[in-house]
Amino acid sequence: MPTAREALLDAAHAALAARPWPAVRMVEVAAAAGVSRQTLYNEFGSKDGLARALLRGAADSYLAGVERALGSAGGTGDRLAATAAWTVRATRANVLVRGLLTGLWGERLPHPGAGVRCSASAVPAQRRADAGPPTPAELLGQVRDRAVAALDEGRPPHDPAALATACELALRLALSYALVPPPPGMAGDGVPLVRDVVGRLPDVAA
Repeated sequence: MPTAREALLDAAHAALAARPWPAVRMVEVAAAAGVSRQTLYNEFGSKDGLARALLRGAADSYLAGVERALGSAGGTGDRLAATAAWTVRATRANVLVRGLLTGLWGERLPHPGAGVRCSASAVPAQRRADAGPPTPAELLGQVRDRAVAALDEGRPPHDPAALATACELALRLALSYALVPPPPGMAGDGVPLVRDVVGRLPDVAA
């Protein structure tokens, strides 16, 4: 059974899918979650706090998917291709992930703003969310660093700079596919192109 916080985040996601964020009302989110409005404020502090929690949750969910993709079977090219495919799927399926990775925030979405550097929330998860979500450059850097660590572990040594370049190229190719779908007849997730690019880089094991 979901916690009150999880139910509230689910209700906020559903509300955001139905209407622009400025039109989402806290009382409606609380009612949809089956809790009191006071419980919502106890968890998130404010509507801005709820927005930051939504964005932090989207970032964490995307990064968890990255970890799964990097842990899949195959060599460097296969695992980077899996990470690219997940990035395309996540960016297309979740407008918050799209905003976090691209910095493209429409009027319908909660904006990350400047974040709250020192949170007084009594809820540990909200204190973390109040620090603000990562910028696109920070999020891409986190994925790149995770990929370098995962792909180097227990394998023949790579050239670190070449491996970091391969990881960054795979991610940027994935984002290009997410933002500009390919023409009919071409793979929609960029996997063949990622494998081809990685295979052409020197000192990166396939």
